[in-house]
Amino acid sequence: MRKVLLNFRSGFAGLREGFQALDCEVSEDQWAPERAALEGTALCVADFVDCARRVRRTLALKQRLARAGVPFIALNRDAPFNRGIHATRLGVIAWLKPFDAYATHSMQRAERYAARTLYCPNAARASSYHVNEEQLRAMRDPGSYRWDVSFFGNLDAGRYREHARRAEFLHVLKGRLEKQNLKVLFRDSEGLSAPEQLELIRTSRINLSTIAACDAGAEPSWGLSERCYGVPACGGFLLSDRRKHAAEDFADDERAEYEGLDDCVAQIRHHLADFGAARAIAERAQARVAREHGYRNRARRLLDCARHAG
Repeated sequence: MRKVLLNFRSGFAGLREGFQALDCEVSEDQWAPERAALEGTALCVADFVDCARRVRRTLALKQRLARAGVPFIALNRDAPFNRGIHATRLGVIAWLKPFDAYATHSMQRAERYAARTLYCPNAARASSYHVNEEQLRAMRDPGSYRWDVSFFGNLDAGRYREHARRAEFLHVLKGRLEKQNLKVLFRDSEGLSAPEQLELIRTSRINLSTIAACDAGAEPSWGLSERCYGVPACGGFLLSDRRKHAAEDFADDERAEYEGLDDCVAQIRHHLADFGAARAIAERAQARVAREHGYRNRARRLLDCARHAG
């Protein structure tokens, strides 16, 4: 059995399950592993944010891994702006390039941190986001929906300043949609259980994705958030703000996008007006996620990268 070291301070359940689905033995949050413990280890995947915040620890881990012949891959899901890391630390990591490969959901400036880069997008966690044929059939009934448009996620702009733009966008959007007598639910995800999330996705004609925490510059992150895979995985129809990498993961007839507030309103009206076409997009996207966008696929991509890294 192959062994994988997964170093994420807060854990990464989806990726852990992905490696386990490939019959890998996963050890977590081990920053000073003994040589014997690394025997048979195929790779170490570490959170880029954790690595950049504690550079000396990262370098010590790199030395241990190198002596044992274990490839070291940093995975960044907060690219490209990395708002939680001081610019000086990012500069140090860019200068040292301690990783055998740098994997990220957004390839903007990816070459700064390693000679070898890998596009490794977010994905749907199969144990949490899924749908069966009976549920898909039920979603083909226009009468099965409670909401025309919904969103759940972090909207606490007071505590998390990086979500202020999202909260303001949704506040203005809600006002415009309710003037058109649409049923709208935008709520913070705090306290929302997994079954409640699934229920909300499956009873909303349109599920929104808008303004990620990693959007900080004039150009948004190219990468897609987890909801862009999780919503389709449940059979839900997703309307997302436009992202460059979307075309790499979904065909034109598998996605719906908008650019800016006015276009968002227009796209909502368009897709609500043609229920059958919206459901066709949703089901094509669901099939694509089931084939290609689970964390098992991401784990395999990282293992393939490790075989050629170093």
